[in-house]
Amino acid sequence: MQEIQRRPIGVFDSGVGGLTVLRELNRQLPEESILYFADTARLPYGTRSAEEILQFVREILHWMREREVKMVIMACNTSSALALEAVRQEFDFPILGIILPGARAAVRTGRRIGVIATPATAASHAYQQAILEANPEARVWEVGCPEFVPLIESNRIRDPYTQQVARQYLQPLLDRQIDTLIYGCTHYPHLEPVLKKLLPRSVRLVDPAQWLVRAIDRELELMGLKHLKTALPTQFYTSGCPQDFASLSQQWLGRLPEVEQIQLASVPAT
Repeated sequence: MQEIQRRPIGVFDSGVGGLTVLRELNRQLPEESILYFADTARLPYGTRSAEEILQFVREILHWMREREVKMVIMACNTSSALALEAVRQEFDFPILGIILPGARAAVRTGRRIGVIATPATAASHAYQQAILEANPEARVWEVGCPEFVPLIESNRIRDPYTQQVARQYLQPLLDRQIDTLIYGCTHYPHLEPVLKKLLPRSVRLVDPAQWLVRAIDRELELMGLKHLKTALPTQFYTSGCPQDFASLSQQWLGRLPEVEQIQLASVPAT
């Protein structure tokens, strides 16, 4: 059991969005070792089909199984919405998604809930379903935001155009007088300075990453998988350009990470 406890937790996202989950893991579970994979070669996920997402996720999980992770975290709302239930039946390690913890946190915060997400996540209505299961009296409005991830990945957060796009995406939710806004994509907390300028102070922001890590903590405890000694340095991998990912992520990690490029083997659909 101690050998399994020492194994890393695998975390994956299409790009730098999952760093918001990594940040929470480092804060709440500093003893855990992390393996982080960014699928930047196939970014963005949010405009992909469900079939493509499922295939990508299978490839990533097969690779992570070869790396002997003890658990995998989908730090990607699109993957959680479109692939989580299918792949949970296919792999012999715990796989946690981000949507359910975020939805449960939101209903504790408000009743008029807005969700900004990738087009694929918004179209799946995964947040709406999870929120209404937690509180059938809640009202939920979802908005697909196709430009956010490319703007973040191209380091244009401070660009005036990004504020213009954000205003356009938020307006339908403001018209509904929301009291709570969920970041329905792990990239979006990087936009918080922009969003706070546009939202009334009364609107509560819910970052599902914080609540996901609490769920991870409980799962590790229940399964006896918690590591209580010093963590190993985080391992970073990407399917795209290592230098580009390292440079972009430096501003949120506070250091320039060492990043290794890998090529995922194609896994036949089942």
